[in-house]
Amino acid sequence: MASAGALEIGQHSSMALYLQPPLQELCGLEIIREIKSPENLPETPARLGGIHKLGIYFVESDDRRAAIGGCYVGGTTPVNIRGKPITDLSKTGGWIAAFFIFGNEMAERMAYFGLSVNMVAFMFYVMHRPFASLANAVNNFLGISQASSVLGGFLADAYLGRYWTIATFTTIYLVGLTGITLCAAMNIFMPNQDQCDQLSLLLGNCEPAKPWQMLYLYTFLYVTGFGAAGIRPCVSSFGADQFDEKSRDYKSHLDSFFNFFYLSVTIGAIVAFTIVVYIQMEHGWGLAFGSLAIAMGISNMVFFIGTPLYRHRLPGGSPLTRVAQVLVAAFRKRNASFSSSELVGLYEVPGKHSAIKGSGKIAHTDDFRYLDKAALQLKEDGADPSPWRLCTVTQIEEVKILLKLFPIPACTIMLNVILTEFLTLSVQQAYTLNTYMGHPKLRHMHACHPHGASQLQRIGIGLAVSILSVVWVGIFEWYRRNYAIEHGFEASFLTAMPNLIAYWLLIQYCLIGITEVFCIVGLLEFLYQEAPDAMRSIGSAYAAVAGGLGCFAASILNSIIKSVMGNPNERRPSWLSENINIGRFDYLYGLLTVFECD
Repeated sequence: MASAGALEIGQHSSMALYLQPPLQELCGLEIIREIKSPENLPETPARLGGIHKLGIYFVESDDRRAAIGGCYVGGTTPVNIRGKPITDLSKTGGWIAAFFIFGNEMAERMAYFGLSVNMVAFMFYVMHRPFASLANAVNNFLGISQASSVLGGFLADAYLGRYWTIATFTTIYLVGLTGITLCAAMNIFMPNQDQCDQLSLLLGNCEPAKPWQMLYLYTFLYVTGFGAAGIRPCVSSFGADQFDEKSRDYKSHLDSFFNFFYLSVTIGAIVAFTIVVYIQMEHGWGLAFGSLAIAMGISNMVFFIGTPLYRHRLPGGSPLTRVAQVLVAAFRKRNASFSSSELVGLYEVPGKHSAIKGSGKIAHTDDFRYLDKAALQLKEDGADPSPWRLCTVTQIEEVKILLKLFPIPACTIMLNVILTEFLTLSVQQAYTLNTYMGHPKLRHMHACHPHGASQLQRIGIGLAVSILSVVWVGIFEWYRRNYAIEHGFEASFLTAMPNLIAYWLLIQYCLIGITEVFCIVGLLEFLYQEAPDAMRSIGSAYAAVAGGLGCFAASILNSIIKSVMGNPNERRPSWLSENINIGRFDYLYGLLTVFECD
């Protein structure tokens, strides 16, 4: 504290306070220090002339957490699975530990994509449900699965930690996949398949699944969704936790980690859309879904084998409680003035560490000034104030960061609407094309991750490419529909047109793959780096929640289109008619283009 300048506040004040030196906000090799309040503040009232002087109550010490938009250099100490500090970091973490985690994410994504696309076909061909209702059913499953990720993030940050959250929910995921496999493998869980040829499917004459059979399927489908909700917000954060934040190479390691992380997602998706589809074509639905369960079981074993190598972060207690305390305390002191004669100062615990377990201190910022009232320490607060009346600066800054982060994933909601529509509606598109390409049928494609752009730049590039992707899909769908009508396939929406090959789909899947790579990877890395130490899982859940909202928005949009853009009495089919050859999917993609440009 000797290095800080002293300032005397007010004409009647003899209290010596400490000015914060200019922050050296450097990346990579640069050192950023941690704020710390003076040990013994005099009780002489302070008169603050403006918001910019709120920071005078703090001096710099070692290892602080930078505010949002700055660099990040540590603030927490990794511990072992028993919560004890790790004495020799060289024996834990790093790339070896991260690769054990990659396997879990690869299997989870393989199962997720395998279910999200193939479930539409399974419900139509096996459970004999109409196409018209399947897209929304799967969209709702995807939406709940992603939106509920905030629960997994909450449990990880508040109580369980990321390791135990992943361990718990990956087991739940495996139970759900096993139940779906039994549904596809045992005749008792399926309607009668006798005398159900393609013509009967077209006319809707096949025996539909009984209500209890659909209930069984939906139950285990949502069990898998619940399992994914616990894994998704934790895996990327837990993997990034394996790297030393004080290392000079930390930033480059983090960039490489998220690149490899999304590569594992890509591999899982490719396997789901090729090998799993091939297994389904050659050996049936039971073995196809069973392969997903087997892959998840193997990945669980690999994840648990890596347990001795993992670095852990202590859960910091309920983040929702801390947010509520800030809001309540700010409301209770809404009439307090920053220049009050009763003001002692902005409250922060003394010492290097914050009051939040597993979190470093965070520098005060001038944004959302109203929330700062929760940290106004008045004489009436006493020596041991209630956290519902007085909060630390770090606790308030956590809430500010969450508020600042929200607009970034919110910008991707429309992108997720497009991704959801592609995922479910492209199945109908593919059935009309010649998809024979040697062995497996074409379903999806991703690209490799780019380098050289910041996280926010990647997100912006991804959003721009998404516009190109949806424009191309609209153009191709217009051409495909006209081709079907001109060549007599108007009524045969389940018959492949031999001269219109599915290679055309590669363009739209390449574009949407590039979109995901730029946008999703950049978003995950951005959220991990900018989220508060004790809220990183919830920060990662922001991306999944945006995805869930996109899925729900897609369902709502589809329902509106079906009810408004069609009239059976006038023999005017909906844009999203079960027969894609008489529907107007191209109009839907044009509408999505307008929404995305806005």
